[in-house]
Formats: sequence, C-alpha cells, structure tokens
Amino acid sequence: MTVTDTKHAVTVRDLTRRFGSFTAVDRVSFDVSPGEIFGFLGPNGAGKSTTIRMLCGILAPTSGAGSVAGFDIMTQSEKIKAHIGYMSQKFSLYEDLTVEENIDFYSGIYRIPREKKKERKEWVIEMAGLASHRDARTAILSGGWKQRLALGCAILHEPPVIFLDEPTSGVDPMSRRKFWDLIYELTGKGVTVFVTTHYMDEAEYCDRIGLVYRGELIALGTPEELKNEHMKEDVLEVACDRPQDAMEAVEKVQGVKEAALFGRGLHVVADDAGKTVGALRSFLEMEGYLPTRVEGITPSLEDVFVSLIEARDRAQQPQKEVAG
Repeated sequence: MTVTDTKHAVTVRDLTRRFGSFTAVDRVSFDVSPGEIFGFLGPNGAGKSTTIRMLCGILAPTSGAGSVAGFDIMTQSEKIKAHIGYMSQKFSLYEDLTVEENIDFYSGIYRIPREKKKERKEWVIEMAGLASHRDARTAILSGGWKQRLALGCAILHEPPVIFLDEPTSGVDPMSRRKFWDLIYELTGKGVTVFVTTHYMDEAEYCDRIGLVYRGELIALGTPEELKNEHMKEDVLEVACDRPQDAMEAVEKVQGVKEAALFGRGLHVVADDAGKTVGALRSFLEMEGYLPTRVEGITPSLEDVFVSLIEARDRAQQPQKEVAG
C-alpha cells in the first residue's frame, strides 16, 4: 500500500512501528493541510518522536502508509528529506562554530545555490535577531537565540513542511513566545508546521491537535473541538488548604470522577457540576481543607487530556485483569 497524497501536506494511514514486542506507534491515521500548525501532544514515551522520525524518512514504519509533501514515506524517504525542515529539542547546531559558520554549513548540506546563499543567510540572521552576534561562537548564545538559529538553519532551503520535535523544551517562557511568533510568520506564508510538545499552553496555538497516548491517537480536532466535544464531564476549580492531600480525599465525594493538581489548587472532574459543588464544599469544610473557592469552569486542554487518559486507562484495566 502506498500513499502519494498531494492535497495534504502530511497524510498517515494506520502507521505502526514496533520494536521487538513493543508497539511504539499503533495504527495512527490523520491528515495535515498545507499551511496548518498541527500539534502532536502526549506525555514522554507516548510515540511522538517515533512518529516524527518515520514521517521524516529517518525510521522505516513496520506497517501502514503515508506521504509527506507528496512523497511516499515507504519508498521516497530521500525525496522527503529534501523537502522538509527538521528541528529537534537537542538543537542540531555546532557549538564550536560561529553563527555565520553554522549557517554556511547548513547551506552546503542543503545545496543552496551560490547566488541565494547570502540572501538566505541574512534572512536567518535577521529572523533570529543575531545581527550583533553573527561572529559569536554558538556555544555562548542563550537558549532562545540557539533555538531561533536552529529553526533558521532547518528552513534555509525553504521547505514546504517543517517538523519541530519538542522545540521549546527547556527554553524560558519569553523565548517560547517569540519562537511561536516565528511559527505564525511561516504558516502565514503557506508553510506547514508539525510540532510535538508536552506543554499544554502551546497546544492552544495550534490549528488542530492530535492527542497521543501509549502509541495510539486518542483524540483529534481543534482546541475548541477537543474542549467542547471530548470533555463530557464538568470541571470544577477548587482553591483550598493542602490541595495535594485534598486531591485523593475528594475522589470519595459522590459525583466526583477524578481530581488533579492545577497550579495552587485542584481541577475536579464531575458528572454534574451543579449537583457536586455543594457536596464537595461541605466535604472539604468537614475534613478541614478550608475551601475558598469551588466553582464550575470551562475545561482546559490539560483537563481534556487528563480525562481522556484516565478514561483510556479505566477501559483497558478490565482487559489487563482478564489477561492477567
């Protein structure tokens, strides 16, 4: 089975990758449109990086099919590599080289025509805000500058599709925000951005999101669709004393399905917020947790993700017990 879809920037059908008896990616299917920011979210070990490596032509799938930039992932991996940009969380820069030398090196790797090299180099330096550091060794740059330089080097050859694998991991919030401004600029020019992240706030910046857990795609949609359609329960925000202790205790309250720490308080998932607020407040007061706030709120993407994972774990638990 082959896929050479030219309507979508990325197409995946039943993509699977096994390592021995372990299935890292399990029959994943989705499409990404040109110019879209597609977020691939999940906890560490969920299969995000393995999926990206298959889409970039670095790792062969065990089974399934797909295409990237119109090229088949099974048979045209070298063509895919020439038509994509790739940036990982480990910043693929040479620390002993200067900013300019790194750009020159990647210009050679991507075989950028001589007449375009200068123009593209100046574009990267301006985009990364490194005009006054062009002769500086890359090792002395801050994380945010390295990040923007790495992005510039990854897109020197102006690829139509960019894969960003945990690109903002370990970078300060201001640098993350500036990095996303650059992503918006690129998608405004028609570039497709496929980004993996475990930062839930970054997911809000994406046009669409795929939530992956234990190798499976468990939800797909826009941020609003995920919050409105995939969250069947209500969410209560709770401010109280000793929230960590209260977290396990409140799950005894009738109507409460689960609770999780959220900032300095709790987010509590309930079947019906209206029926649960009073009982929850009374329970917290009786147990000495001194609640100052218990009220229904619009769920966050983190709430949705936690709820979906809990539901998936509950659904699989009986199977494990039967198998055991």
